[in-house]
Amino acid sequence: MNILVTGAAGFIGSHLCERLLALGHSVRGIDNFNPYYDVVLKEENARGIQAAGASLHRLDLAADPLTEAVAGVHAVFHAAAQPGLSAASFDTYVRNNIHATHRLLEAVHDSPSLTAFVNIATSSVYGTYATEPETAEVRPTSYYGVTKLAAEQLVMAYARDRGLPACSLRLYSVYGPRERPDKLYPKLIRALVEDTPLPLYEGSESHRRSYTYIDDILNGLIAVLHRWDRCAGEIFNIGTDTVITTGEGIRLVEEIVGKRAVIRRLPRRAGDQTATQADITKARRVLDYHPAVLPADGLKTTVAWYRELLRRFPGR
Repeated sequence: MNILVTGAAGFIGSHLCERLLALGHSVRGIDNFNPYYDVVLKEENARGIQAAGASLHRLDLAADPLTEAVAGVHAVFHAAAQPGLSAASFDTYVRNNIHATHRLLEAVHDSPSLTAFVNIATSSVYGTYATEPETAEVRPTSYYGVTKLAAEQLVMAYARDRGLPACSLRLYSVYGPRERPDKLYPKLIRALVEDTPLPLYEGSESHRRSYTYIDDILNGLIAVLHRWDRCAGEIFNIGTDTVITTGEGIRLVEEIVGKRAVIRRLPRRAGDQTATQADITKARRVLDYHPAVLPADGLKTTVAWYRELLRRFPGR
């Protein structure tokens, strides 16, 4: 298949490109190299996917012409988004999550070659407690959650009204190699390696999380392609139902590195989730989805990767 991945130079997008290429698909990526975090890291990801055989279009979904980039694609994985709970202005979230999604949908919805559009959504649409099935009421509490929900509903509206072959996957607390440096585990590993304090939001150590290793997430994404006849028009939670607290995750990384973190307390972060536990009953039944990587194992790999990154790119 000819498959388009948006956000291809990012954490999830770059891994997905490599997995699809390994399965024999032709992959093209789109990324605007947004400077929300260090573009050097995105360039490193871009080199990796291009070396593996992907083509890459440096385009802004919200502004640039998309006709050439989407021509002839059979499937789209829409992973591009403005990340962070409320780390940018609301207008930035609207532009990069809603407007960008709308322009992409307009570019592909009447394509004669398109057979699958997979929207990458988030558990943040559920709000403070993300512990229920896909049929639960959604109550987002952050700019990110609100605009990602709007983007998801745009995709599903095109599916309902215009016959777009689409589904949406709500991902839970993805971690692993290439994770954004502003996320918990990269910040923690860096603090431990460099003997600096770890900034931690008040109350977050007791938060319960479905920390899901990137390989388990990829298995869910690929399963959709293999079972598309049962996925069109559907929404799926993709994560793990194994839950640990943030404090337990910190202690696991401390054990791996062999140091204790020095915590610098920050005020509570607005819009944060208190508990996530992926209800993957539907994904297990429909996709035969079975996440298997335990936190201790995934974090060992993540620590090894991030240590090497810090060695190669000091100061990043």
